[in-house]
Parts: sequence; C-alpha cells; structure tokens
Amino acid sequence: MLSRYAIFLMLICVFGFSLLKAQQKPLIYKRPITWNSERERLSLEYLLKRHGVHTDTALIIPRMVVVHWTGNMSVNATVKTFNPVYLPGRKDLQTASTLNVSTQFVIGRNGTIYQLLPENFFARHTIGLNYCAIGIENIGSAQNPLTEAQLNSNTKLIKYLRSKYAIEYVIGHHEYQAFNGTIWWKEMNPTYITAKTDPGDKFMHSLRARLGLDKQLKVPHLL
Repeated sequence: MLSRYAIFLMLICVFGFSLLKAQQKPLIYKRPITWNSERERLSLEYLLKRHGVHTDTALIIPRMVVVHWTGNMSVNATVKTFNPVYLPGRKDLQTASTLNVSTQFVIGRNGTIYQLLPENFFARHTIGLNYCAIGIENIGSAQNPLTEAQLNSNTKLIKYLRSKYAIEYVIGHHEYQAFNGTIWWKEMNPTYITAKTDPGDKFMHSLRARLGLDKQLKVPHLL
C-alpha cells in the first residue's frame, strides 16, 4: 500500500499539473456574435453542401488553426462585420453560401484577445478547411503589419488551443491552398478559390518558431 506521504506527493503532482494547464489559458474577453437557429441552419447547410460533411450539430473537431488579418484597423468594426447571420455583399462569396463570414477569435493591435464564438463552433473563414479549423483574425493589413504584441498573443492562444485539441497544423490564410488535393481539403467546387496574402510568411515563420514548429509549412502529400 502507498504511504500517506506518497499519496500526498501524488496529489501535489496532480494539483500542480492541473494548475499548470489552467495557467496556459491566456486572458480572453468575450465579444459574442449572433448565433441563433438560422446561423446554425446555414452552418449545417454549408458543412453539407460545401464540405460534404453531414452532421446534426454545427460543431467542429479542431485539428488546425488558420491565422488571418482583418484588412481594417478596428476590433469593433470587425465584430460588427461578423455579427450578421447573412453575408452582406461579397457576390464572389455569396455564390457559395449566404452564410456570413466569421471567426472564433480576434486579436487587437495591443494583443488583447477577443472570443466571438466557442472554439468548436463552425465559422466560415477559410475555403476548404472550415470543417476542422479554428480562425484567428488579427487587426491589421499589408499597410499595417501585425505587431509584436499580436505575435505574443497568437503564440499564447495557440499554445492553449494545442494543449486542448489535437491541432496538427498552424497556417496562415495565404497558405490554405497548399492543402488543395490532400485529404484535408473539403471543398465541393474545385473552382471556388480566392487569392489571399494574409498574414504573410514573415509573421507565420516567427509564429511557428515560437510554437516550436518548423518555420516552413510542411504540407501533407497530395492524394
């Protein structure tokens, strides 16, 4: 039988490990966007018609993180853009679905992290990969490169997500087409592609290095 001292040490180790796991979660502010029965219906429709995934709930099993920039310089404007259920304008995207674009997280210029949707709720942010990808939008653009504070917050947030889910890839939005033709790609229309530049190689190389990953994206073999 274990001695009381041994049991005490085991409890201390378990408590310490649990505390360490809890400390991995960065400070996150809730900025929820509209999630109602219509958004869920459109999400289920998107999963089926665009990704070929039949499911009863608009939930994903996160296996990938896709990092974006917003193209604008305002957290409030970004949340306002994602909040409507239906996609306003953007005829190039409306041909695929009237479901509005969205994301799970937004990170401000000063590194503040906002959560718009639960981590495992479906969000439309990356063609072909939405069914398994958590999206992180960063306030910035080509003219306003992402900041050191944003790099730090992306690192903390993704470390937390990797401790919680079996995340296999951390990619930039501009890298998503590298998965076309692999087992990861689930877009029913082969011509539905848009060109992206965000957030760029420099930011992603730095981010992956801080995460202990290869700086260069290592894509799976083509089918």
